[in-house]
Amino acid sequence: MHRTQTKRITLAVLCALPLAAQAEEVPSTQDGLKLKPERSLLSPPQSRDDTAPVFIEADRLRGHSEKETEAEGNVQLRRSGQFIFSDRLRFESAEQELEASGNVRLEQQGDVLQGEYLRFNLGTERGFMDKPVFKLTPIPPTPAPGVRPSPGSVAGIGPLSTPRPGELESRGDADRMRFLGPDLYRMEQASYTTCGPGNDDWFIRANELDIDKNRDVGVARGASIVFMDQTIFYTPYISFPLHQQRKSGFLAPHYGTASTTGTEFTQPYYWNIAPNLDATFSPRVMTKRGLQLGSEFRYLEPSYRGEARVEILPGDREAGRDRWAYFLKHTQSFANGWSGALNLNRVSDANYFTDLSTLISLTSQATLPNEATLSHGGTWGQGSYSFSALGQQWQTLQNDPLAPITPPYNRLPQLTWSGFRQDILKSDLDVQSSFVAFNHPTLVNGQRVLAYPSLSLPLQTSYAYFTPKVGMHASHYFVGANDQGFQSQTRTLPIFTADTGLIFDRETRFLGRAYNQTLEPKLYYVYIPFRDQSRIPNFESGLQDVSFATIFSENQFSGSDRINDANQVTVGVTSRFIEPESGVERLRVALAQRYYFAGQRVTLPGVPPRPDHTNSSDLLAGVSATILPKWTIETGWQYTTDTNQTQKANLATRYQPAARKVLNLAYRSDTLNLIKQTDMSFQWPVTSQWTAVGRWNYSILDKRTLEALAGFEYDAGCWQFRAVGHRFATAVSTASTSFFLQLELNGVSRIGSNPLDVLRRNIGGYTPNDPRAPRTDEYFVP
Repeated sequence: MHRTQTKRITLAVLCALPLAAQAEEVPSTQDGLKLKPERSLLSPPQSRDDTAPVFIEADRLRGHSEKETEAEGNVQLRRSGQFIFSDRLRFESAEQELEASGNVRLEQQGDVLQGEYLRFNLGTERGFMDKPVFKLTPIPPTPAPGVRPSPGSVAGIGPLSTPRPGELESRGDADRMRFLGPDLYRMEQASYTTCGPGNDDWFIRANELDIDKNRDVGVARGASIVFMDQTIFYTPYISFPLHQQRKSGFLAPHYGTASTTGTEFTQPYYWNIAPNLDATFSPRVMTKRGLQLGSEFRYLEPSYRGEARVEILPGDREAGRDRWAYFLKHTQSFANGWSGALNLNRVSDANYFTDLSTLISLTSQATLPNEATLSHGGTWGQGSYSFSALGQQWQTLQNDPLAPITPPYNRLPQLTWSGFRQDILKSDLDVQSSFVAFNHPTLVNGQRVLAYPSLSLPLQTSYAYFTPKVGMHASHYFVGANDQGFQSQTRTLPIFTADTGLIFDRETRFLGRAYNQTLEPKLYYVYIPFRDQSRIPNFESGLQDVSFATIFSENQFSGSDRINDANQVTVGVTSRFIEPESGVERLRVALAQRYYFAGQRVTLPGVPPRPDHTNSSDLLAGVSATILPKWTIETGWQYTTDTNQTQKANLATRYQPAARKVLNLAYRSDTLNLIKQTDMSFQWPVTSQWTAVGRWNYSILDKRTLEALAGFEYDAGCWQFRAVGHRFATAVSTASTSFFLQLELNGVSRIGSNPLDVLRRNIGGYTPNDPRAPRTDEYFVP
């Protein structure tokens, strides 16, 4: 029936819509490597309810509802989550085709598109809009369980800046936008940015821009990045994930400068081979050194995983030789409880890291392990056992002639077996055993067979415990030819220990707050008779520092080549203040000291024994507190009572009132090792946009800066800029200096050299600027 309405009316059009076009299934682009399923496919985009009615509301309606409807004046069309507003609209029911003109606005799934003219098919969701201005909201991806982080990828420009799913909106405009299906757009002569309305600090300008929200990918052709009205980057093709999804392509180039490498430029390429395989290729140009080629390969399967990295620098211009490095980590599970691992590390020369790295965690490496491990474990009665076979060799990096390093022994092989049972004569049985073949290029070689079974009887009530233990430590040494008097021999040592303590608690108040306070005195007695061990070579033992981690142990030496003679008791007490509601520990105070009933006779070669007049160890004291809001304090004190001298003292405090606001202060002294250092680091906003970062680690005795960092971060909301200078000592008389400049365009790219790892390592509690986090009004005032 033909009708014409002159007053505002709503018309419901009931119709059977054709099925929406199904998008082609594509491989998953979930963040990080994941296990490869039988077929890794995304579900096709969900079509809208095909039987949903179409509602049209306008000031004037005319036409046949079964065929064609025309509407004018404040037109609104809605259907199953889609809303279209315009001045004029014509809708053909059979073909589900509509035309809208005049102040056109389309809203669907959080997207808002406004333009001059719209032609759109509700069934296929295909059509176009002229002169669109758009705001797009990403569809949050479904996370895959157990995935690992990926480096992020932006083909052509760089990695995504890790937004939380669904929270980073984008906007822009174009001459024409084409609709190619559900949540699939193609734009001509378009601009794109994640800055808010009215802010065009940066944007992508492209001849053609595709946004595929189903696959979470954006593609721009003939594209340039414009920052502050200046074109800073151009590429004929760029592709970027709308979330932090893995995608093949060029990552952001890295720019930087360092005193050892000069100005450098790195252009990584990321290859997303499969959901469980990827690779990164990183050519690096250094003005002082030349071209270094780097590659990384990662893999993940149900029974094994790993990563391999290779670096090659042909013809280093400074060193005058080829330089290289390789690193491999691999773990694998076999049948019947067996597992294995490889850890291979090798560099061409001792100065490789100090010359080519800007990270102190690498330049400070003195030894590189190369090891293979085979392990097995299982149940043993009411306990468990484990077996491992290890082959281990070391590469020692002698890069500082003023601080020579003794290479550690190789272990070819080391076999260990340990077990624990709780059903032996109502006691706990613990067995430690091993065979090790020690090999060294310059020191005495030999093999050691060891077995240490022990029985302990735990007795415990709600307020006290007592655990006596008796064991027999037996070992035999097969010593190679030497001129130092070392001989093959057997050593057998009975060991007796007793661990006992009480636990008291009470309700109390401190600084106006209620707490549960505990008082926990503890005694630990050890008896081990003397055995002469001077003719046994020392393959691995060293003297352990006295600390809360070692003072309640039976052997003051690490390793098994030296077992101390002991007739001693360690006395300690701990008091804790615990919030009764949350169970959070707010304060811990601890004291401990060891008392000797006999002098020391077993020593390490070249290390004198404890003086006979000394009948106690150093006194240890420690305090850990978070009583004051936003403040944490850690203190440690080691005091020699015989000489009334402080051996070690540490004081560290952190003030962190909010994210991106942290101040760390620390002092360390060690009389024996001649250390006296101060350490200060901070991240603090000085205005709503500017944040200062810094660290200063200073040696008072050497009158030398060990490590220093200074810089700033500028947060403009949709982009951030970081500038950081970093200098650290690489040896007694040398240092390395580097500079980092990075521009981060939210949701698209990070351009420049990345200082984030350096900032996290140097500033405890550091967090990157996050434009989505709420701001505060507390700033640093010098």
